Amino acid sequence: MSHAFQNIKEMERTVQVKGLAEQEVMADTVIWPVFYKDADNDLEALVARIEKKNSAIRAFLTLHGFDEGEITQATPSIVDKYAQEYSQNERGFRYIAKSGMTVFSHQPIKVKQALNALNSLAKQGIAITQDDYQNRIEYMFTGLNDIKPQMVQEATQKAREVALKFAKDSDSQLGKIKSARQGQFSISDRDSNTPQIKTVRVVTSVEYYLSD
Repeated sequence: MSHAFQNIKEMERTVQVKGLAEQEVMADTVIWPVFYKDADNDLEALVARIEKKNSAIRAFLTLHGFDEGEITQATPSIVDKYAQEYSQNERGFRYIAKSGMTVFSHQPIKVKQALNALNSLAKQGIAITQDDYQNRIEYMFTGLNDIKPQMVQEATQKAREVALKFAKDSDSQLGKIKSARQGQFSISDRDSNTPQIKTVRVVTSVEYYLSD
């Protein structure tokens, strides 16, 4: 019996194939840091200006449809350059401040519309920092569970198509699945210019039996 089982295993033929499924989706969640920097030699005047600018930003966000639950006020950060030994000889303002707020929303379209109207803040002397890596807008897609079944089915079907072609080219018949493994899903920006558009990918690995 042991010898017979060994002969069967030696005669067993299989083929391992992979199937890829990709889908483009729109981000459904966005984190937008709305921050700016300011400076002055008069600390009291700087603080007063920060409060005024923060009120203007909040009014701007409210005007563009963001409610209080989507806006989080950040604690202003103020640096006294005179208190730092390495910068005592530097020219410029003594106090450097960074302040603003963060928007967390499930409606990215509102952020896009607000970004197109940032000039209205610039006219009030508020230059929103956008090039800083820490202040970049982050777009996310959270609906993966809704598209998982469809994408796994598509990846598995493509794997089967590859296996059928291999079987045909080798004058074999494709049998049942011996084993299958679903790879991890990945979500990435479609490109650097449209981070709100995401590409979702998954690769499925399937091993089929072959027969003559």
